[in-house]
Amino acid sequence: MQVTMFSSAEKVQGQGVGSAYSELIRLLKKYHSDEIQININQYRRTQLSHYHTIDIPFYITTFFRKRFGRRIGYVHFLPSTLKGSLHLPKIIEKILYRYVISFYKRMDHLVVVNPVFIEELVKVGIPREHITYIPNVVSNDQFFPNTDQEINALRAKKGLAQDRFVVFGAGQVQERKGVFDFIQLAEAMPDIQFIWAGGFSFGKITDGYEKYKYAMEHPPKNLLFTGIIQREDMRDYYQLADLFLLPSYEELFPMCILEAFACETPVMLRDLFLYKPVLEGYYEPAADQKEMAEKIVQLKNNPIDLQNVKKKAIAGNRFYAEEKTAELWKIFYQQQLAVYQKEQQKSHSDLV
Repeated sequence: MQVTMFSSAEKVQGQGVGSAYSELIRLLKKYHSDEIQININQYRRTQLSHYHTIDIPFYITTFFRKRFGRRIGYVHFLPSTLKGSLHLPKIIEKILYRYVISFYKRMDHLVVVNPVFIEELVKVGIPREHITYIPNVVSNDQFFPNTDQEINALRAKKGLAQDRFVVFGAGQVQERKGVFDFIQLAEAMPDIQFIWAGGFSFGKITDGYEKYKYAMEHPPKNLLFTGIIQREDMRDYYQLADLFLLPSYEELFPMCILEAFACETPVMLRDLFLYKPVLEGYYEPAADQKEMAEKIVQLKNNPIDLQNVKKKAIAGNRFYAEEKTAELWKIFYQQQLAVYQKEQQKSHSDLV
């Protein structure tokens, strides 16, 4: 079958959409290269068009069904998740949100990375039967655990004491990621090393840009902001960390959590409802900053408790094994191709 991918996600560094897109391409080439012919951003006839980003030129192609075939949209964000990410004039914000929904409504079928958001799509008029949940995936060829000796070497390379407890967080520096909670935790726990990897992927239109820029330039002594780093360098930080902490207030299904799982790094998350259907049982939940602080101290002082959280991460990595996700995509594309072929046959018979 022919699948054309439409995406500009890799043009912006440090965002999960780009990671999710590159992981899917890698996954399909690794497991289904004999069955699926992938074209990228090519405006020629195809059976299935899979849209990863909502660029205006891509939107225009949706009006040419004979050339671009069945339209599949990948839902990496919704208006509700953009509200804590970008700071825009109200009129621009309103236009953008309406455009996002319009783009999704142009699709014949949508794929969501978290089933919680199916209801939000249904509320704006998208039929439930036109939405499928397929989780994100991370390569175990790129993200995997190191030996204790390798981890000690990484710590030495980064200038970290072998016995210092390290809490690592990652993501764009913005309001909804809970970065200020991360900063305040560092201020309250000077004996613990905090590290945050990420920066301003969308520059000055990032919500809270000025205050976060100041915070990054004046962090506590025990907090390191790495800025945006290459994805292949992220594994080092997962490895040297004792705990991965993501204090986000709003998410879909962050790639960084799967990356931490794959590296067998214990994970703590804000206890959000949206994590329940996809991650429950694989992380240590914390209701707020106060509970995060209490649990970090508990895990620091109790190696057995920390090991138990690590076991949850390992279980999460097994559950989201790339082989299983590759099979889900294969079945999904086969189903969409079958619908496309039926539509083509009907169209041909109508002409006859």
